[in-house]
Order: sequence, then C-alpha cells, then structure tokens
Amino acid sequence: MSFDGFPPFISAQLHHLLNHFPDKIKVEQVLSGGKSYPGGLDRFTLLIPYCLDHIKWDVIYNAEFPLAPPDIIFGPEDEEFNPLHATGGEGEGDLKSRTRSVLSDWNNKDPTRLLALIQELRDQYMSYQRKRVGEVDDDRLKFEISTILSREGIEMHISSGAEKPEEVKFSVPLVDMNINKMVHACPWRHPQKIYLQVIYPVGRKYASTPSAPRLKLMSTMELRVLFSVDDVKLPPWLDGMCLAEYLPQLEESLEKQVREAVSLIDIRRRFIEALAPLFGRPLEADPIFCRKATFLASSGSFVFLVHVLISTQFPKQQPALMLQSSQHISPQGVPKQSPLLTDYPWSPRWEASQMAERIYDFLVDESLNFKRFCNESQSQHQ
Repeated sequence: MSFDGFPPFISAQLHHLLNHFPDKIKVEQVLSGGKSYPGGLDRFTLLIPYCLDHIKWDVIYNAEFPLAPPDIIFGPEDEEFNPLHATGGEGEGDLKSRTRSVLSDWNNKDPTRLLALIQELRDQYMSYQRKRVGEVDDDRLKFEISTILSREGIEMHISSGAEKPEEVKFSVPLVDMNINKMVHACPWRHPQKIYLQVIYPVGRKYASTPSAPRLKLMSTMELRVLFSVDDVKLPPWLDGMCLAEYLPQLEESLEKQVREAVSLIDIRRRFIEALAPLFGRPLEADPIFCRKATFLASSGSFVFLVHVLISTQFPKQQPALMLQSSQHISPQGVPKQSPLLTDYPWSPRWEASQMAERIYDFLVDESLNFKRFCNESQSQHQ
C-alpha cells in the first residue's frame, strides 16, 4: 500500500506492522481527522486475521498531538471487550499489565510500537473469546474444549445474533510440518499453514443427539499454488465422535498429500523440460512450482505463443494450453488469444516425452485453426 499522506511517524509504524505481523493485515478506510493539520492522514481500519476470519479495529492517531498513543476502537459486537480492565481471570492480569506497559512506554519515534500494541491486544482478544466460549452452557462444547486445549495455536470465537443461532467456531492448526522449508527457493514470506474450521451449534438441553459440527479445510492463500485444500476429501464424522478422535486420521492423510504435492514439483519440471526439444527453450517458466511455461512457436509465417498451464493435479489432470498471436491485435490493443485447450489425447501414465509429443502433434493442427480465427476476426475489424 502507499504511505503517502501519513505523517512520517505514523507511516513508519504502519509500515513496520504490515511487514512484521505474523499474518497478513489489511488496511481500509484511511482518513484524516485533524482540522489544523489538513490532508494529514491519521486514522484507518485494520483487518486483523483471527479464527480464519478478520476482526476490524479502528486505529485513531492524532496528528496534532504526535506524542500520544493511538486510540483503538473495537467492533460493535465486542463492546464487552475491555483490554485495560482486569477481571481476575487466569493470566488475564498479566496480559492487561503488558498492554498498559506498551501504552505507558509509548514512543512515537519507535516504529515497532504499533506492532507491539496490536499483538498485545490480539492476545487479549483471544483470551477474551476463550473465556466467553468457556462460559457457554453446553456440556458437549465443554468436553470438546477440554480434549483439544493442549494443542498449540487453537483459536475460538462465539457468535450470535437475532437472525442466526448461537454457535462456536474453532480454528485448529493442522500438520506439524514446515512447508516453507520443503520447497526449494521458497518465495513465501509468511509460514504456510493448513487449518480445520470447526463450527458447533450451541446445543439445547432437549436435543437427544448432538448434531455433527460443520467442518471445512482452509489454508493460507499462497499455499494454493502448491496444494489446494479444496481437492481434499474430509473423513466422515461418525456418531458420538469427538474432535480429539477425528484429528489424527485427518492429519496423517494431509501429511501424505502435502509430501506428494511437493514431490510433484519435480514431475512438472521434467515435463516442461520434455517440451523444450520440440518447442525450443521456454521464453518464460515458473522455476519454483513449475506451474506454467511459455514457448514461441510458428506455423509457416504465423508466429504465436504457447502458454502451458499446469495444475497441482498434474499428471492426473492434463495441462491447459492457450495460444496467443504475435501478429494480431484487437481494437483494444490486446493480442488475440485462443480459449483454454484441454481436448487433446492424454494419459497420466505416459512418459513426459510422450506427453510432449502428443501436445506438439495436437498444436500442429490447432495452430491452423487459430491462425484462421485470428485472420477472420482481424478482417471483421477493418
């Protein structure tokens, strides 16, 4: 994001927060609130990752009084969250004491101060939500919590409203693997994680059999270029099962699938290398995940690009091909392109060299169709 318009001390603190917070924070609604400091941006909304969702907190500096720490305004649904008022809960006093310390030691010239404040407040918010969930009058929920609290990184959130029933959401980190280190020359700045989102409806005393929780696998966005949790089939939830019984089977399956996804990088790389003897050295290629490559090709005097798009399911799923003319441009200045092409002979059991040969043979004929399409569309615009 651009930091233009912020006073230097706010810009430095915000820049440090966005670059050093463990998860990706977003900034919205950047405004100016000063009358004698016109145009000076000093307030904004942070979207802070929590429990596989975001909490929105307004951060309000006063550019006219730069020595003062910012005010933080929490969401309307968290009006009972008071991070400076100790209530005597276990560990809660220490958290609130640390927050007071961050505020009392505030130094507007220290770029780390906003990060420290947001981290402390988020820790308190996590403690606040855990306390609220623990007060829910639901024996099944209390049992589930007691069996999984020893796991690291679990977050929970209770929500309710006039239009929806009360429910408790858990975010459970899965797979104790450093996925970043498994990928050679890994470009990811943040650790890649897989989570199980578990949503329990708060039970009613007259319910004979507790309903199964809603389960959904989720992951950090960057991981999808290597491994998509959307392709994972969750194990069934059996009657009478608890989360502590469900997780080991799921994690064992996920670990195998993640290792397989990493091993497929080399298989995709060998496939791209097998294309080179037929198409020549690629103009561009994804060197890390080997998900795409672009080659320059010709049919007579007709010159075009061949984009090869390779999914994480390769070789079970064949690559999609797209042709792009180097000689035909639309009225909008965009090079003419073919639709994605996947209707060609393919078998995941073929050697990489045979896969490449079949694609080459297919494109010998398809390039003529594409050339005809480009010429016809060009004549329509003349």
